[in-house]
Amino acid sequence: MPDISLTVNGEQITKSVEGRTLLVEFIRETLKLTGTHIGCDTSQCGACTVHLNGQAVKSCTMLAAQADGAEITTIEGLAPEGQLNPMQKAFNDHHGLQCGFCTPGMVMRAMTLVNDNPNPTEADVRHGLEGNICRCTGYQNIVAAVLDGAKALRG
Repeated sequence: MPDISLTVNGEQITKSVEGRTLLVEFIRETLKLTGTHIGCDTSQCGACTVHLNGQAVKSCTMLAAQADGAEITTIEGLAPEGQLNPMQKAFNDHHGLQCGFCTPGMVMRAMTLVNDNPNPTEADVRHGLEGNICRCTGYQNIVAAVLDGAKALRG
């Protein structure tokens, strides 16, 4: 098994990995960062969204070996000292979750959306979250949370 080296939530990691291991499996099973969820295994739901070199990616769509040398941020990396990130706080404040299964992926995608467009409209948010599915909320509270989170991140 080859070794891969990457930075995860600011920590440099070198681990052996089988060539067929998905990044989501590596994150959850090897690194024990279980905030990244496995939903559909077909890249349809977005529950496995993480940041790879600053961009949202569905970690079920790539092999861990493809992330060699990359910088990965998981949902745990947004609150490294237990303090909620402004986007996480906005999801909490606006009840942008019900069962919570999609929430980590939604938050990670929302962070990339807001980094790319710090002042999104409601239409921008709805379009930007199209690749992430929520089966519980109807999205209205999620959209409100992203808009409020964007405002908080702008300062």
